[in-house]
Amino acid sequence: MILNKFDPWNSKLCTCPFKLSLNPYTGCSHNCVYCYASSYIKNFFNPRPKRNLIEKLKREAKKLNGQIISISNSSDPYQHLEEKLKLTRKCLEILKNYNCKIQIITKSNLVLRDIDILKEMNAMVSITITTINNEIAKKLEPNAPKPNERIDAVKELIENKIPVSVRIDPIIPFLNDEQEDLIKELAKIGVKHITSSTYKVREDNWKRFEQAFPEIAEKLKELYFEKGEKISNYYYLPKDLRLKIMLKMKKLTNKYNISFACCREGFKINDNTCDGSWLLNSFNFFQSKNVKNLFQYINT
Repeated sequence: MILNKFDPWNSKLCTCPFKLSLNPYTGCSHNCVYCYASSYIKNFFNPRPKRNLIEKLKREAKKLNGQIISISNSSDPYQHLEEKLKLTRKCLEILKNYNCKIQIITKSNLVLRDIDILKEMNAMVSITITTINNEIAKKLEPNAPKPNERIDAVKELIENKIPVSVRIDPIIPFLNDEQEDLIKELAKIGVKHITSSTYKVREDNWKRFEQAFPEIAEKLKELYFEKGEKISNYYYLPKDLRLKIMLKMKKLTNKYNISFACCREGFKINDNTCDGSWLLNSFNFFQSKNVKNLFQYINT
């Protein structure tokens, strides 16, 4: 299967609406220090296209009837391979014929290449901008586009009337937990929704983090491994500290009239659906064809 249920583990912490997940690639070339997917996908930083992706999608797409398709959740659909292979674009060209709601999740300004087709669809883009500081970003997300390039991409998408949410995620104490400058900049260009969460530690991403930020890692050890809690094989910050960080983010976003949600934290403080998919409703979808039974998914 190319199209799979998002969150197949049915995590109690996931507050996303029902949607399907599509990953054109296995693995990712951005090499983010905090990456979670590298803990459960083999050879993650050696990305490769999904085998027989286009043929499978053409077959499976015939069963669709208006679902949200999230592209993508365990790799970046606009990583470096996409410049050459254009598989994400080919997927969009197929899906636009099936009344789908498309949610693009990326760290790359390469998404701008596909503005033409996204404008023809009920689509939104969620762009991760972890920090406005280029020096921190270079160490944290070595191969991803610079923060200012992503901010410029957000601005251009909004100017083209494509809804955009921004993920300021993950928040890491002592590193990127002061975000007002970024939030203020996003408000200026018209961002309507921000999602945030704290850094969740897995063994492999912690090793990378220790190597990239040894002094900060030393400060965080006690918070994660002694005072924190373990949830579903992830080490979390102490609950009271996580809540404090998320409430601070909510206060800042609301100060600038931006909707806020936290992701997989277990706090009922969200203004809207955590993933920003509520922005899809800004598209006049009910003028499109065949919209009855939007959320029915045929499994056969």
